[in-house]
Amino acid sequence: MVTVCVYRADRTILLTQRAPTKEFGFGWEFPGGSALAGEAGPVAACRELREETNVPVEPEALRRIGRFTEETALVDLFVVQEPTGSAVRADPAEVIDWSWVSLSEVNARRQNGVMADPWGPRLDALWPAAMASILAADESRMHTSP
Repeated sequence: MVTVCVYRADRTILLTQRAPTKEFGFGWEFPGGSALAGEAGPVAACRELREETNVPVEPEALRRIGRFTEETALVDLFVVQEPTGSAVRADPAEVIDWSWVSLSEVNARRQNGVMADPWGPRLDALWPAAMASILAADESRMHTSP
C-alpha cells in the first residue's frame, strides 16, 4: 500500500475523508491505496493521488519517509510539495471531502479519533519523520530563496 502526504509552502497538509461506502468510511487520511501488480511504489503513489484528488505529481518528486508493517499490508508513506497550479478535485467514489490542515491539526485529528482507524499506529510510527521532512524542506527553501 502507498500513501502520500501532500504539503503546501505554508505547511498545510492535504487530508481526505473516505467515502461512506469504503471500509473505515468517513475517516480522514492521506490519499493512497494499493499498488497494481508490477507497479513501483512511487508510481503507484502518484497514480492513487491523481485518482483520488486530481493532484498530479511525478514519482521523482516524492520523498519516501518510511514503511509501516501491518498484519496484512506494508504501507509506504511519501511526502511531496503540492505542484504549482494544481487544484484538488476529489473523486466522489473515493473521497467525500478534503481539507488543507496545519501540522498540529493532523495530530489533533489523530487524538480526536477522526482519522480512519488504521491511521493511528501509522501516524505514531511515521508522522514524526514526515513532519521533519516537511520542515527541513521548508528550511532549505528559505535558505535558497533570493
